[in-house]
Amino acid sequence: MMREKDIINVAVIAHVDAGKSTLVDALLAQSGVFNEHDEIIEQVMDSNDLEKERGITIYSKNCSIEHKGTKINIVDTPGHADFSSEVERIMKTVDTVILLVDSSEGPMPQTKVVLKKSLAQGLLPIVFINKIDKKDQRAEEVVDLCFDLFVELGATLEQLDFPIVYGVAREGIAMKEIEDDSDSLEPLFEVILENVKPYPDTSEEPLVLQVSTLGYDDYLGRLGTGRILSGVLNANDTIKISKRNNEIVNGKIGKIFVNEGLNRVEKEIAYAGDIVTFSGINHISIGETVCDKDNIVSLELIEIEKPTLSMNFLVNDSPFSGLEGHLVTTRQIRDRLKKELETNVGLIVEDLDGVEGYKVSGRGELHLSILLENMRREGFELCVSKPEVLYDIRDEKKYEPFERVIVTCDDEYAGSVINQLNQRKGMMQQMDTNMGTTRLEYLVPTRGLIGYRSEFINATRGTGTMEKSFAAYDKYAGAIEKLRNGALISKEKGKTMAYSLFNLSDRGRMIVGPSVDVYEGMIIGINSRSNDLVVNACKNKQLTNTRSSGADEAVKLLRPLTFTLEQALEFINDDELVEITPKSIRLRKKVLDEKDRKRYNKTI
Repeated sequence: MMREKDIINVAVIAHVDAGKSTLVDALLAQSGVFNEHDEIIEQVMDSNDLEKERGITIYSKNCSIEHKGTKINIVDTPGHADFSSEVERIMKTVDTVILLVDSSEGPMPQTKVVLKKSLAQGLLPIVFINKIDKKDQRAEEVVDLCFDLFVELGATLEQLDFPIVYGVAREGIAMKEIEDDSDSLEPLFEVILENVKPYPDTSEEPLVLQVSTLGYDDYLGRLGTGRILSGVLNANDTIKISKRNNEIVNGKIGKIFVNEGLNRVEKEIAYAGDIVTFSGINHISIGETVCDKDNIVSLELIEIEKPTLSMNFLVNDSPFSGLEGHLVTTRQIRDRLKKELETNVGLIVEDLDGVEGYKVSGRGELHLSILLENMRREGFELCVSKPEVLYDIRDEKKYEPFERVIVTCDDEYAGSVINQLNQRKGMMQQMDTNMGTTRLEYLVPTRGLIGYRSEFINATRGTGTMEKSFAAYDKYAGAIEKLRNGALISKEKGKTMAYSLFNLSDRGRMIVGPSVDVYEGMIIGINSRSNDLVVNACKNKQLTNTRSSGADEAVKLLRPLTFTLEQALEFINDDELVEITPKSIRLRKKVLDEKDRKRYNKTI
């Protein structure tokens, strides 16, 4: 049984904001996927609301186009290191990668994680230098930087001889040479077809398929996705599954789907080389092998990188519990986390002793905050503790995760940034200055970066950029001095008054405005000193018959500081929590009552 057309699978990898989703849009548009009456949606592959809002790819997804009789499956991969557990599996399913690089920024640190994995798989990348219409483009220099990066990541001679394409993804233009004229992506299609061999047609051989991604459907249950390495897959086939624990079990395929354009289309049969999604096996997991019942094959398991950060997800016990969300119980939180584990294999969930809640470990702050943001949009209420790094004990020595940090800022702010990163036990790897701009490369313990972003923004007056990605586990760097000021804590439950907030503004910076409901133990501001201070923000002015000049002038308040979810998680101390509801993000003390809190602080 032979397949009808050649199949090439291509992954697009890039740093956040390099134009990856825009390039995929252009490839789809120029291959005739959209009908003339279809509404064209930008970043069409970023299907999740959070992906659209943040402009980042979180979940890898597939689509397909056809060019000159060849089916090209395109896999859009996450560009952020926190989602590298998605990336490493995807590389098993593709024949090449298109490395998208900004013509002025050059290759960025997040790109290294994904590129390293693709080179390790033996793939031969194609480099696409994007945004060559920029005034500050330095395409030739960026090509040299890409070559240096390939060498640094241990590329073979064949991989170092990578084809280069220049272009502007936003306008759907690609060229083989910078000076060429072009009005389409045809040169990119040509480079793919010239340099990438179609996956060999092994449809006559016994079935072998390795699961690389999991999905979930409310009607079909768990879905497995992977490339058919050999043979064909039929709907309703009886097969064998080689499990992660080396057990061999029987299974029966339900429905099967392949990608045609942006749509997942149901088929009765799928052929070798294609990426297929199937239902029917509710215990299937990442890296497991689906094979012919008469020819059992156990492929090498896909290793999933271990988590580096953990947070406690706790039941919301504040006085405002249940007012804004409808999913508040331990059971509801547990069921939601179990459902997340169906598809998010970079996550570990453990029960907490003696507390209503769970310890959730992930690849980084962004990985966990995306889960929390999704949960609050679904109607959940919960409290979350400060992120903690996960240490590794080897040979009785303590190791901790380090991140590679690349900072670009004006020369005048470089001294402050260097001082701050040194205080956080950072080690400078490289420093370059060019035309008034300093570029710093550091290795910093992950725990040293928790809460640093807001300080960095202040130090660079909002003009600096900071990119970070997980580097490796290294020896424990020692204690890091506490650098945050104390909190202003509400004394009682009630509504904040402008009069009180104005009088408290000398004590620190407020994070709530007037007429906001607060409760005892809730954090309403940042103290100007290092100690915590309990204050009454609900006290109004005493009204009397006595009048004096200027007594009734309007009160002018500074705009309160507002925190995003990530900023709130970075800001809190060990004895504080972030209360997350569908409508609000509040900061609070773990122990709300002032007397109980004093006793609690003596015990820790």
